[in-house]
Parts: sequence; structure tokens; C-alpha cells
Amino acid sequence: MIGFPLMSDIAVLINTAVAVLAAVLLIVRFRVNPVIALVLSSVYLGLAVGLAVGLGVEKTVKTITAGFGDIMVDVGLLIAFGVLMGSILNQSGAIRRLVEHLLNTFGPKRLPYTMGLAIGTLLQSIFLDVLLVISAPLARKLAPKIGKLGTARMATAMAIALECGIVFTVPGVASLALAGLLNVPLGKMLLFGLLLVIPTIIISIAIMTFLFRRGFWNEAKDEDHTFVAEEDREGEEEEYDGGAGRPVSAGAASGGPGSNGTAASNGTKAQVAGSVAVAEREPKQFPLIVLFAPLLTSLLLIGAGAILQILKIDLPWLQLLGEPVIALLIGTCLVSRSAIGQKRVEEAIAVGFKESGQILILTGVGGSLAATVAAAGLGHILGGFFSASTVAPLLVVWAIAAVLHIAVGSVTLSAITAAGLLAPIAPVIGLDPVLLALSAGAGSLFMVHVTSNTFWLLQSLLGQSVRGALKSVTVGVSVASVVAILLILPMSLLF
Repeated sequence: MIGFPLMSDIAVLINTAVAVLAAVLLIVRFRVNPVIALVLSSVYLGLAVGLAVGLGVEKTVKTITAGFGDIMVDVGLLIAFGVLMGSILNQSGAIRRLVEHLLNTFGPKRLPYTMGLAIGTLLQSIFLDVLLVISAPLARKLAPKIGKLGTARMATAMAIALECGIVFTVPGVASLALAGLLNVPLGKMLLFGLLLVIPTIIISIAIMTFLFRRGFWNEAKDEDHTFVAEEDREGEEEEYDGGAGRPVSAGAASGGPGSNGTAASNGTKAQVAGSVAVAEREPKQFPLIVLFAPLLTSLLLIGAGAILQILKIDLPWLQLLGEPVIALLIGTCLVSRSAIGQKRVEEAIAVGFKESGQILILTGVGGSLAATVAAAGLGHILGGFFSASTVAPLLVVWAIAAVLHIAVGSVTLSAITAAGLLAPIAPVIGLDPVLLALSAGAGSLFMVHVTSNTFWLLQSLLGQSVRGALKSVTVGVSVASVVAILLILPMSLLF
């Protein structure tokens, strides 16, 4: 009688490992779409442990579909509204004006920090590749104003801020997915994410700046402005307009392996070019605060709702406005048609819906795998191992996400898969799920390298060689990954 449960536990552990490794192998080796690979892995896990835990064909399918539906209930509209908001900001040309304002206010020496914090916090509603394509030419042209090591510092700040923002900052896509998967109130994810992302960005940029000044960066070998020189010369004659009518060619053409990286990211760049090309020059008579008012309003309402919940204050009308779906809906409705024009609002919404589809499906199948893992009983098994510690599971989920990211190359996919594996242990050991979400996000940042489209976009659009991108992107974001988990561990002792 004692042996059977032990064998069942071993079977669950082995089959869970096989399911995850199979998903990685299908994606990396056989180029199977991640959505299909995750569903196949969920089916295998449900059927493989069916005899041990009472799952059969029918219950496996119901668990997979229920897992997809449950996470869509939590974050489906949030992701859709968040992407729409970002698309509208793209149309308004607000990013270029924000960067110019930061430069005038804080000066060139502090620009890596100020631009990094702006991208990592305020601008995370924008689809990552679109945000990168819009902001990279601005960062590249501002780099010489910083002085020596300008390219290295701006490239590193961009890489760290972009990737950290996705996983830590609401409404970043991965942060929304992690919050929904682990049932973390979005207001709580917003507050904890901000507490983590700001020091992570500042400390990581400071560490990389220290390394660069100690000889880690070689301008002759680590910079390559060949492919962006023509675009920069054009920019001197015509003011950059946030991508209006300009295809992503000069910088983006060198973005992947092969002929300086074209093959790995042509598909992504074509999508980004299509997204950015619809933007028009924004009317300058409107203050910057007007362009950002919809997003700021949404975030303030979400934050207010979270504070009311923490303080247990009963204000029904403010609680309603602070519900994330309502807050983002209000922000979307507040978009000033007079500021960017009705036509551009409609174009932004069309682009936003197109971009949100893949994100929603990938997030949903991540929920399917998590639901299957939970049904297999992995939470109770691991809960026994971690019952005496809250630090160990945070390190484990960080390590799993890091390994998955190295193999697969997707920050969002590795974060939600790792979180889904350990999600069942949080209630068993009394661990706050928000810490598990942040740890999974931190691990998914480790080793952004040549399997990532973001790597090639940063390499080509910021005037770096592949060697330079390995330093600014791979090492820089890995430093941020380690800094983040080192900040999360003390938080686990306080909350």
C-alpha cells in the first residue's frame, strides 16, 4: 500500500518532465508551432498519468479546454485592451516626444536610465517589436550625445527595459499572462511589479556601465553601423516620424543569422513594418500628457483599486472603476479622436486586434498545460519537498524558466510554462503567487540570445555587431535576470 503512491508520484514527475521536454523538442528541433506543441504535451501528460490520478481521455480533453478557458476569463480582455492601447500610442507618435522630453529634462548622461525606466514602465502596453522598431532609431541617434560608450549603454538600457517590462509591468503581455495563470489580482501584480522592475533596471544598467568602463566593450569590434548609416543620414534631412510610411529596411535587413541575420527575423520584421507603417506624424499642438492620458488613467484606476483591496476599504464605485477590465476599457474610450484623428484610431484598433490574436492563443494553451499539471497532482508532490521553505520553489521556478528560455527563445512562453509547472504548490505551502509569477518572469529573462527575434532586432537597429549584441543583450538581460531574483528572495521573507 505504501509502494503504490510512491510509484504514482514518480510516474507523475517523470511524465511531467517528458511532457515539458517533448514540447521543447517539438519547438526547437522540429519547428512545430508553440501552440500545437503545448497542446500535444498537455494531451500526453493527461493520458500518461491517467491511470494513476483518475484522468482519462474525456477528463484530459475537458481539463485542457477548461484550462484554456479559465485563463481567457481572467486575462483575455485585459490583453486585448492592453494591445489596443499600445497600438493607439504608436499611432500618436507619443514615444518620440517622450524621449525628447526626457533628454531635455534629465540631460544626455542620465538618458540610459530615464529612457530605460520609461520603456520598462510607462510604455509596456505597446507590442514589444513595434515599441523596439519605433524607439531604436531614436536611441541610436541619441547615443553620441552620451559620449563614449553611448551605443553600448543605450543598447543595454533598451534590451533590459524592454524584456523586464514584458514580464514585470502591467499591462505587459507576459505579466498579464502570469497574473491570470496564478490568479494574482492585477492591481497586486502592478504594485509588486513596479517595486521590482524599477530597481532591477537601475541596478542592471549600472552594473553593465561599470563593466563597459572596465573594457568589456570594444567599439571597433562591437559596433557595426553599416546597415543603419543610410537611415541615419536620411534622418538628418527629414525628422523621424515614429515610423510613418517608412519600411523597416535599413536597420532591419541585417537582423538574423546568415547574411548578418536576415533569416531569423524577416517574418517578425515584416509584421512590425506593417504595424508601424500605418503611423502618421502626430499633431504637435497637443501636450504630451494628453497623448498618454488614457494609459495613465487606466493604471491609476487599477492602482487605486489594489490599494482599496489591501486596506480593506469598501467604496463600491471606485472598486468598479478599479477593476482592470473596466479601467482599461475606460482608458481606451478616453482616446482623443481630435488628438490623433478618427481614421488613425480605427487603424490602430485594427492593428491591435491583429497583434493580440497570437498572444491570446499562446497564453491560453499555457493555461491548458498548467491545468493538466495541476490535475496530475504535481502540486501535492512538490509541496512535500518545499514545505519547509519558500525560497526553494522561487529558485526552482527561476531555473526552469531560464532553461526553457535558453532552449525555446520565447520570454512569454518560458515564463508561463515554468509558472504553470509550480503553480499548484503555492497554496500548499502558503507561498504568495505573485512571488512565483515574478520569479518565473525573472528566470525567463536569462540568456536572450540568437533564438530570439528581439536579439536580432536590437543587434541591427542599434548599430551593433553580433559580438556586441551578445554583450549588450545576452549579458545585459541575464544580469537583470539575476538581479531580479536576488531582489525577489528578500521580498519573500517580508510578504
